[in-house]
Amino acid sequence: MFDPAQLAALSAVLRTGSFERAAQMLHVTQSAISQRVRQLEEQAGTSLVIRSQPCRATDAGERLFRHAEELRMLEQGVRRDLGLALPGEGKVRGWPTLRLAVNADSLATWFVPAMAKVEAVLFDLVIDDQDHSADWLQRGEVRAAISGSPKPVQGCDCRPLGALRYLATASPAFVERWFGADGVTAQRISEAPVITFNAKDRLQTRWAEQALGIASMGPSHWLPSSHAFVDAAIAGLGWGMNPEARAATAIADGRLQELIPGQPLDVPLYWHVSRTVAGALKPLTAAVQSAASAVLRPIG
Repeated sequence: MFDPAQLAALSAVLRTGSFERAAQMLHVTQSAISQRVRQLEEQAGTSLVIRSQPCRATDAGERLFRHAEELRMLEQGVRRDLGLALPGEGKVRGWPTLRLAVNADSLATWFVPAMAKVEAVLFDLVIDDQDHSADWLQRGEVRAAISGSPKPVQGCDCRPLGALRYLATASPAFVERWFGADGVTAQRISEAPVITFNAKDRLQTRWAEQALGIASMGPSHWLPSSHAFVDAAIAGLGWGMNPEARAATAIADGRLQELIPGQPLDVPLYWHVSRTVAGALKPLTAAVQSAASAVLRPIG
């Protein structure tokens, strides 16, 4: 059985990045924090904190940190069910940290309103492609994830959220320059510059396979930012797959246009949550489903 005060000290060090700030956070002395972490390390039989600037967790420290935050989440769930005040209510330092894996376009279009509906929780988001986000859950590094896979991760529940619609878009000047009178053809698409989020991003390739029956792309700009993705397309750097919700205004006012009208790419999304904290995360799950329903389309 781990001592709650020692777990709280470890969590504070890893949250704030230093023993000094952890002491300020918990309103104890720095020596008390050091002693509690050292005692926890003795019990665990291994180092838990890499004492650098900022302090970082070892693999064992990360596991204990997740355990500590999980216990705080479970306590919140029990208190909520019993109608009791949440621990640390009104004091941010008493809130548990919840680590989630989310794809960048969900964060840019609909996920923030879901976060805002959940009280007394600090969020630690891991940003990864929807085709890879479930890997974080499988490794036990997050407690929930938005994924493109309908197959539940072992030990987790899976709920469909809806499909995020993407449109292949570019500026009118770019379309005129690179596609001209011939229109968007397999040959032209393999020559025109494309905008890609990162090496895991296959949305452009998937759209080309769906719309044109080819998988070859032109030279790519690498741009790992959902917001800059739209700006780059408007600026004429290349064509790319932008969420309909983010591209709609620019399309309406003529700054962007679809490469092939009526050829969207719908990407199904699913909410995976660990069963160990599923009860404690009911408010978040409800908020995620509600926020998703306002933006995402039914999965066909």
